[in-house]
Amino acid sequence: MRGLFITFEGPDGAGKTTQVKAFAEALAQRGHDVLVTREPGGTAISDKIRGLILDPSHREMDDVTEALLYAASRAQHVREKVLPALARGTIVVCDRFVDASLAYQGFGLGLPVHKIKEINEFATGGLVPDRTYLLDIPVAAGRARLQARAGLDRIEQKEAAYHERVREGFHTLAKEHPARIRVIDATQSVEAVAQEVLADFLRWLPSIT
Repeated sequence: MRGLFITFEGPDGAGKTTQVKAFAEALAQRGHDVLVTREPGGTAISDKIRGLILDPSHREMDDVTEALLYAASRAQHVREKVLPALARGTIVVCDRFVDASLAYQGFGLGLPVHKIKEINEFATGGLVPDRTYLLDIPVAAGRARLQARAGLDRIEQKEAAYHERVREGFHTLAKEHPARIRVIDATQSVEAVAQEVLADFLRWLPSIT
């Protein structure tokens, strides 16, 4: 039986990494075989590409180059890690996937969204998440959380207007894919968000099995 592909998305500062960990731990406690991974990255090659993309010193990076590097990292990640795990029946929980490229490079940078879709369709072989949790947070609140951290990456350092477009992009995607994308209010406590995500998953799971 094929595994499930669950992704977490959202603006920077929404708490995805924390929620991915909590969700995976909850599933493992219920006896599921779970693989946690992230994008960009997830494999040795993909992590090297991640370094190129997020390095704050690479300010000269062209927007098209950025979009193609994300897709290249994703292509390796999908083929080396995600697809083999799904074939084993594993639940793959991924911090970001194609929706992030549509929001960040499409809506955020203003590149043609249909082109982002095309290159990622090629990169992933058409792989689509089974369920996506969009952790939503106002840009100002997300940036305030980020300021508490040291060493913001190249994307996190972009201006607030860019991040507003990214958030609007995520909302547009949620409206286009209401059956797949579940929007969660990430301004709640960490515990409340985790409970809402898990409750939704447990309600949704019987509908596909």
